[in-house]
Amino acid sequence: MNTIIIKFNEWRRKRITNYQFLIALSLLVGLLSGIGAVLIKNGVLLIKRLITELSPDDVIEYLYFVFPAIGIFLAVFFADKILRHKVGHGIPSVLYAISKNNAFIKAHNMFSSIITSSLTVGFGGSVGLEGPTVATGGAIGANIGKLFNLTYKERVLLLGAAAASAMSAIFKSPIAGVVFALEVIMIDLTTKSVIPILFSSVTGSLTSYFVWGQTVLYPFSLQNEFTLGEVPYYIFLGIFTGLLAVYFTKTYVFTERIFKNVKKKRYKFLIGASLLGMLIYFFPALYGEGFESINSCLKGDYTYLYDNNFIAGFEENIFALILLFLTITLLKPVAASLTFSAGGVGGIFAPSLFIGANAGLFFATIANHFKLTTIAPNNSALVGMAGVIAGVLHAPLTGIFLIGEITHGYGLFMPLMITAGISYVTVKVFLPTNVYSIQLAKKGELITHHADHNVLIHMQITDIIETDFKPVKPHFTLRQLVGVVAESNRNIFPVLDSKSNFVGYVSLDRIRKIMFTTHLYDKLKVSELMSFPEISVQVTENMDSVAGKIQQAEVFNLVVLDGKKYVGFISRANVFSKYRSLLKEFSEN
Repeated sequence: MNTIIIKFNEWRRKRITNYQFLIALSLLVGLLSGIGAVLIKNGVLLIKRLITELSPDDVIEYLYFVFPAIGIFLAVFFADKILRHKVGHGIPSVLYAISKNNAFIKAHNMFSSIITSSLTVGFGGSVGLEGPTVATGGAIGANIGKLFNLTYKERVLLLGAAAASAMSAIFKSPIAGVVFALEVIMIDLTTKSVIPILFSSVTGSLTSYFVWGQTVLYPFSLQNEFTLGEVPYYIFLGIFTGLLAVYFTKTYVFTERIFKNVKKKRYKFLIGASLLGMLIYFFPALYGEGFESINSCLKGDYTYLYDNNFIAGFEENIFALILLFLTITLLKPVAASLTFSAGGVGGIFAPSLFIGANAGLFFATIANHFKLTTIAPNNSALVGMAGVIAGVLHAPLTGIFLIGEITHGYGLFMPLMITAGISYVTVKVFLPTNVYSIQLAKKGELITHHADHNVLIHMQITDIIETDFKPVKPHFTLRQLVGVVAESNRNIFPVLDSKSNFVGYVSLDRIRKIMFTTHLYDKLKVSELMSFPEISVQVTENMDSVAGKIQQAEVFNLVVLDGKKYVGFISRANVFSKYRSLLKEFSEN
């Protein structure tokens, strides 16, 4: 196989340029990612159909308690016992691959997310399918890039194209797919990068059309045109959805942190699945993706909220409705977080759409009931979806174009822009990064559109450590030190104790005037001549931090330690040389 690939690469380099080959690969990736989206979606539909047909009508509402647990258990069993690999959380795994794994993703991710997410969502896990779809597409793109020995920059572009096509296929939204790759996956906006992403996104969407037809995912009918008098309403809706996005993100992070303290997987599963089952039993609207619920909201119909729960019968009570709306909206992030923490695999787009649709409908219902304004409830539900997506993803353009495409609600582009923009600004007050990248950002490993930061992320401190410095001991005399200096071409000498702990350094400038004062040779000790640096670097630090320390210290060399152990030095010149080399690679079009 390797021989065939090598010969093919030789042939294509003579016939076509690398960029032309990349465009051809983007079409292939778009097709395969589209097929992946079809398999995931059809897998969920098949499982749901089997559950519905095999479950007796008189007990199915009680089975809501156990169905999600069954799906999560099967997903965990597949990952642990059959695959024997961890299945990542979709989009975060793609971002990690770009920032810290040279745009490589393990081959099993080309199918593992399809199986585990189908089981999780098919049995009612309260998450969506877009994350696993993007993970599947990203794995396809990364492994095709690896197969044809593409450069890092080319692999990243192919991975971004795969993410765009996966998003485009699952939502039938080619424009949103392109915007998503540029805004969330952080692919650089250049003509050469946009064209492969564009072709891949269109191919993914066409694949989806071929299987499912061109019907709109969430049908929407514009009943009232937007008027200027509605601007204040949509501004307040933007603030409200932005706060909900903050709540969603903080709930997700908090739940993840709590479950991280539970060491055994079986306990995570039992606790998470039990709590999730209880929530879904009392509030069936939290079951699964919430596709039907969102469509009801887009018709301005909230009666689904009363189905099979203990508030049924209070439909005419506005305060009961307010309580139910708030409960459902605030519990959806909890249900999604519990699904993930218990071991399920899915995405957060669907929960975000669910929260946004309910938030928008709730906002309009309250405003209309108390005569604060007159707004079309279904318009508000649609715009609310864009607000929450923009806030949760920190991606206002993705929110605008995604909602516009999946609903054909193009007549509301102005409200979509207002609410999505205000939501994004609101979220940024509380959260610097989105739900996908918050953990990477804490470690300083998040790829952004900031070129300097991205170059520093890809610099490894271990690659620039210099170790050819001659160490000396604190008890050495000046005579012994001069002997070491004579054998070295360096002007710094680390001072180490008997356990190789760094205790200081001797600078050649410090001893230059006394090096040839022979009567001091046996009187002075290294411990009397050494200095201790104000700033040192740990070998585990990222280069963003190291660069800041070099600038702060204004010295030519910084000592690198592993705890207290001496490792070596890094020089300002070496860091700058490596930086320029990587910057040139990143900047090539």
